[in-house]
Amino acid sequence: MLQSGVASWYGPNFNGKATANGEVFNMNDFTAAHRTLPFNTIVEVQNMDNGQSVTVRINDRGPYVDDRIIDLSRRAAREIDMENTGTANVQIILLEEGDRPVSAGRVTNQETFTIQLASYNTETEAMDFAGRTSGTRVEEVQISGRSVFRVYYGIYDTASDARDDQRRLARQGLDGFIKQAEN
Repeated sequence: MLQSGVASWYGPNFNGKATANGEVFNMNDFTAAHRTLPFNTIVEVQNMDNGQSVTVRINDRGPYVDDRIIDLSRRAAREIDMENTGTANVQIILLEEGDRPVSAGRVTNQETFTIQLASYNTETEAMDFAGRTSGTRVEEVQISGRSVFRVYYGIYDTASDARDDQRRLARQGLDGFIKQAEN
């Protein structure tokens, strides 16, 4: 088990709009929103109230209501008989890692943020840049089946904290952008 808590669902008001990963939301697909799991992660969501389960792919961010842990598409909610109740106690089981490895210790309801300073095609170039900039780290990311090496600075609990450091780095000639650390 990866996580347990309360699930909700979303549909008509978001149908046809862009999800956080850029796809068009279709409330009749088997998809879900999670605050921190990498996009394209496949999970099984088990309704602990009735034992039914559904497999969904993470393609959006949320939910941002109370302490809910996952927001299912309407079709996925219907599949585990929670469409009428609106919420259910669930557990999430990892089936397939998405765009980045899933670290069990990092699956939370709290987003974290980082500053991306650079992206390179080779690890050597990324390590060279990181070696000249204190406080950075290099992470390998798979994009369209190939490796790229990104240079990140810091981990922050809020985007505001990251923005403060981003401004400080910009004054030192280091341009970067803030992104959610887990996706």
